[in-house]
Amino acid sequence: MNWMRRFGIAALALFCLLAGTDAEALGGKENTKELHIEEAFAGKEGTMVIKNLKNDKVYVYNQERSIERLTPESTFKVANALIGLETAAVRDEYEVKRWDGVEREFESWNRDHSLASAMRESAIWFYQDLARTIGEKKMNEYVSRIGYGNLDISGGIDSFWLNSSLRISAAEQADFIEKLVKEKLPFTEKNQKTVKRMMIQDEQDHFILHGKTGTRLSDLGLGWYVGFIETEKGTWVFAVNIDGTGTEAKNIALEVLKEKKILK
Repeated sequence: MNWMRRFGIAALALFCLLAGTDAEALGGKENTKELHIEEAFAGKEGTMVIKNLKNDKVYVYNQERSIERLTPESTFKVANALIGLETAAVRDEYEVKRWDGVEREFESWNRDHSLASAMRESAIWFYQDLARTIGEKKMNEYVSRIGYGNLDISGGIDSFWLNSSLRISAAEQADFIEKLVKEKLPFTEKNQKTVKRMMIQDEQDHFILHGKTGTRLSDLGLGWYVGFIETEKGTWVFAVNIDGTGTEAKNIALEVLKEKKILK
């Protein structure tokens, strides 16, 4: 029975370690407040994490879900673009890949794309080709260096982030985006600035919104929206996921950011 006792202690230690990691990603319990935004999710399961980078205050809806690792889907394009630029698999945001002529789900995908336009239109084929050019060895190295979720790219070099082996929590997504904002990821300052620029979705006098959606296309049963918003009063990072689509996740994020007077 001693081996069972030792196994139980080891398992408990591992659980505490993982819980500590998630707490750290959220900024620590003492700095975390609960978000009461149930109505925004309209009865669907989901979570939202918002962090004020000026004072490190973190606001969370559904904390249990916020530390659950799910497949990143097209939000991985942010990391994929960074790795592609850093490894010279793509020269810059303007480099064009020719469309292969295969008709895909969305008309906007069926044309030539640059790194930036493929990010904007979420053209999966471009980033799949980019991942193949990066190669498994370098991809694995950089996914590990940035500590992206469970680090598991075993699901295939051009599909591991699409309802496959790679998984990441909303808390970890927010932490990843914070490091990008602060340019503390293991990439050149130039490449981090480029990807942040590529993520701009709305630029007004009083704010700049940077974001990336992701949707599990097989069943439209998982949607993400991650990013950050720069305002005159400071910068906030956010991560939303829902049992729905990326569009739903984005709409929730915008609604809550407006409600909290962050987005005006």
